[in-house]
Amino acid sequence: MRPEWTVFEGFSTYPEICAAMEKRAEAIAAGRAGEAIWLVEHPPLYTAGTSANPSDLTDPGRFPVFPTPRGGQYTYHGPGQRVVYAMLDVGARGRDVRRFVWQLEEWVIATLAEFNVAGERRAGRVGVWVVRPDLPPGPTGAPREDKIAAIGVRLRRWISFHGLSINVEPDLTHYDGIVPCGIREHGVTSLVDLGLPVTMADLDVALARNFDRAFGPAAPPARVSCA
Repeated sequence: MRPEWTVFEGFSTYPEICAAMEKRAEAIAAGRAGEAIWLVEHPPLYTAGTSANPSDLTDPGRFPVFPTPRGGQYTYHGPGQRVVYAMLDVGARGRDVRRFVWQLEEWVIATLAEFNVAGERRAGRVGVWVVRPDLPPGPTGAPREDKIAAIGVRLRRWISFHGLSINVEPDLTHYDGIVPCGIREHGVTSLVDLGLPVTMADLDVALARNFDRAFGPAAPPARVSCA
């Protein structure tokens, strides 16, 4: 299966893109549309997943906060972060939700490897992490680990929506208004924070190139403007 790929130029308004995403997922489930991958960038905002703890919103007036039906807790979206909305037919792809999440992680890990970044999974922590031997160790003496990619999905009629985000060059201080994903003992990082001069376009090329490794063939991306 070849999802339709679209790169949204400029900043996409969160409620509008979510409404469009749900409509596309409904159309896929009804057989009126094919699978889709949307590559998006948002203005600064926080989202609260279905497991969000209100106490983890430490600065509620900093940015707009949007409840969202995806799984997970609080996360940040903003400039310099690539958000990937994946509307895929998980029913036709085996009806295995755990494998689907694993495939999303694998997609991120393979993409990061193109920039010589070793992304890793951690038991009990959704997302993709990098070990930071360049920074002082944590309180236990173990090497510090920072999150570079978040994953949060929703399935309806076996069609996925929402997806993942990868930090390219966001303002990492914007995470200070939340406890990201409810995890206090670890930080966040980005490709540029790791010393890599990666652009959003570089990441998009790597995402397209590595989709097949996790999911199967992908079509080349189209581009639309977000005026």
